[in-house]
Amino acid sequence: MTPGVMIAAPASGTGKTTVMLGLLRAFRDAGLCVQPFKSGPDYIDPAFHRAASGRPSFNLDSWAMAEPMLHGLAAEGRDADLVLAEGSMGLFDGVAKPGATGNGASADVARRMGWPVVLVIDVSGQAQSAAATALGFARYDPAVQVAGVILNRVASPRHERLARSGMAAVGIRVFGALPRRGDLKLPERHLGLVQASEHPDLDARIADYAVFLREHVDLTAIREAATSAAAPAAAAHRFAPPAQRIALAQDAAFSFAYPHMLAGWRSAGAEILPFSPLADEAPDAAADLVWLPGGYPELHAGRLAAATRFRTALAEHARTRPVHGECGGYMALGDGLIDADGTRHRMAGLLGLVTSYAQRRMHLGYRYATLLAPVAGAAAGTAQRGHEFHYSTILEQPDAPLAHVVDAEGTPVAETGSYRGQVSGTFFHLIAPER
Repeated sequence: MTPGVMIAAPASGTGKTTVMLGLLRAFRDAGLCVQPFKSGPDYIDPAFHRAASGRPSFNLDSWAMAEPMLHGLAAEGRDADLVLAEGSMGLFDGVAKPGATGNGASADVARRMGWPVVLVIDVSGQAQSAAATALGFARYDPAVQVAGVILNRVASPRHERLARSGMAAVGIRVFGALPRRGDLKLPERHLGLVQASEHPDLDARIADYAVFLREHVDLTAIREAATSAAAPAAAAHRFAPPAQRIALAQDAAFSFAYPHMLAGWRSAGAEILPFSPLADEAPDAAADLVWLPGGYPELHAGRLAAATRFRTALAEHARTRPVHGECGGYMALGDGLIDADGTRHRMAGLLGLVTSYAQRRMHLGYRYATLLAPVAGAAAGTAQRGHEFHYSTILEQPDAPLAHVVDAEGTPVAETGSYRGQVSGTFFHLIAPER
């Protein structure tokens, strides 16, 4: 396998995504082919990775993916010079009960892939004490190698000297120290970062991050620290697509499709036919299946309500062929969506679902679903692993439940999805079918 490192942190909010983007672009500018990955179920960061590296980024999730699929996706970097994987939350944060392969923690992925960890540590408000955090992470799991740290948000040269002295005292390598800069923070929305496609100046920002990283981080040392484990002999990750010709909604309202899913469908011979509901486009009439992924329909509910050509064509398709929606796509298939201001907008009306953002409540976590009805190429009884993350509240769901759904600890959840005829939807995003 291509040598790599995991860019991780003790907690969320330390600036690791900015560091990741700067490193990707800096190594690319140096003439290296760099393969990015994202640990866990985040579906926003991979688009930023692609913008920075020029290569598609894939999620690696040890809770949802079986070992062959994990290593099969990791093999996407076999033609690269270097792998950079970005962790999620804190390095060791995962679920209590293992899933398909492990607990979903970034450390779990790093250990399985043999990637050493570079910790991004926010040293705001501390100096030598940051070394105690780094030392604890380095010793927590002997099977996970912490190669060193990048100090972030350093206030002054004196602050840097003190923080470096603490790391030296406990034998923790410092790859670099980043001065505090308020302009490096990417804007966020309720599901994470504002999407990459919504930044008109994203390339310029990433170029600036790369300059910043080159000035303050030892890139050569990070590359030299990269290693990997031997790949297992069986590393196939393809799985049957839900249809041969798939009309896929793709625009600012429907953008949360996992890259590995689309790549898997294509590699298995499926044809992806993109269209834009926001542009009032109809799905391709030759499609065998219409798939509406997640996104931000609540931010574009008025335009979706006015998209009569899209709604008419969708209803016509549903008369004879399946339509499926995930999260935001599921809400768009419903009867109505109430935005944050309390205004109700007409949706496709193919399901009776009514959801509201005026009554916000966070729904977050892994989901294990057993289908109660056939869905988009999957038979009843099929088990699926996915992840749910949204803030909408169900006001009405009169249709038949689509699946029996439990969280990572086996506790049933109320968001079962629903179906009516050949139209179906779930609040969770499918990551992998259970093998």
